[in-house]
Amino acid sequence: MFPPIDVFASGHLATTDGNEIYWECSGNPRGLPALYLHGGPGGGIMTGYRRHFDPAVFLIVSFEQRGCGRSRPRATDPAADLQTNTTQHLIVDIELLRQHLGVERWLIYGASWGTTLALAYAQAHAERVSGLVLAAVTTTTAAEVHWLTQSMGLIFPREWEKFAEAAQAESGESLIDAYYRQIRSDDAAIRAAAAQAWCAWEDVHVSLDPNSSPNPRYQDPEFRLLFATLVIHYWKHAAFLQAADIRSNMHKIAHLPGVLIHGRLDISSPLDTAWQLHKQWPGSEFVVVDGEGHGGKLMVASVTEAVAKLAAVIKPQALFAG
Repeated sequence: MFPPIDVFASGHLATTDGNEIYWECSGNPRGLPALYLHGGPGGGIMTGYRRHFDPAVFLIVSFEQRGCGRSRPRATDPAADLQTNTTQHLIVDIELLRQHLGVERWLIYGASWGTTLALAYAQAHAERVSGLVLAAVTTTTAAEVHWLTQSMGLIFPREWEKFAEAAQAESGESLIDAYYRQIRSDDAAIRAAAAQAWCAWEDVHVSLDPNSSPNPRYQDPEFRLLFATLVIHYWKHAAFLQAADIRSNMHKIAHLPGVLIHGRLDISSPLDTAWQLHKQWPGSEFVVVDGEGHGGKLMVASVTEAVAKLAAVIKPQALFAG
C-alpha cells in the first residue's frame, strides 16, 4: 500500500430530493480518475482506501452514500426519508458526482456492499467505467439475504438463536422483515436493541477466518444504529434490484477489464457468487485469497495489485470531460 495522504478537495453535493452528499478527492488532480465505493450499506469512508492507489497516477475520489457518514441527513435523523435511499438513487448520485468533477470515465473499486453498487452502476453506465476492482463480492439478492439471516444458523447455531430471538418475529414473519419492523419502530429503545443484536450477528457471520476480530465501530451506539438501519433497509428490499438483475446484465460490462477478489473463508459471501460472475465476464480475472475471509492483509495487497494492473491497461484518454 501507498503512504497515507490527505484530501485536496471535498464538499457536499446537493441532490434534487433534499440530500447532501459528502465527497472528497486526493492524489493527482489530473490523474487517472478512480472512484471508491464503501461497504455497509452505511459503512462510510475512512482514510485507508486511498492507500490502494498510487497518488501520482490517480485522481482518487470517494463519497459517503446518502444517509451515512458526513452526508446529510443521516438515515436515523427525523428528516430522513428512506424511500429516497435506494440503489437507483445511489447510481444517480454517482453520476451527479462524476459530472460535478468533470470526469468522463473512471475506474471503480468497490468493497463488500460496494461491489453490488459498483456492478449496478457499471451496468447502468458502462460507457462511464474504465474498469472494476471488486473485493469481497456480493450481489445482495434475496437468496443471499436469506443465507445471511436464516441459513447461516446451520454454521453458527448458538449465535444465530440469539439473533433470531432478538428479532421477536411474528408468526410466519422472516427475520429480515422482523428486524425491519423493529429498526423502524417509533420506540427508540426497540430500535437500539435491534441495532445491537444486528451488529452482534454481523461480527459473527462475517468470516471463518480465525484472525478476524469484532468491528470496534459497533461499540458506538450512534454508528451501530445508523449502520443497522441502512443494512436492514437495503437487505429487506434485496438492494432494490430484481432477483437476477446483476447476473442477467453482465453482458453490458463483458468488455470491461475487471478483477474479482474473494476470500475462501468468507462465509457471509460464499465464493460461488464471485465465481459465477467471473464465468459471465470474459474481461475479468478471478483471484481467490486462501486463508482469509471478508477482508485481511492478503486481500488488501491483492486490491492494490489489481488497481495497479488495471491502471497499466486502461488508456488514459478522454478521462475528463471538456
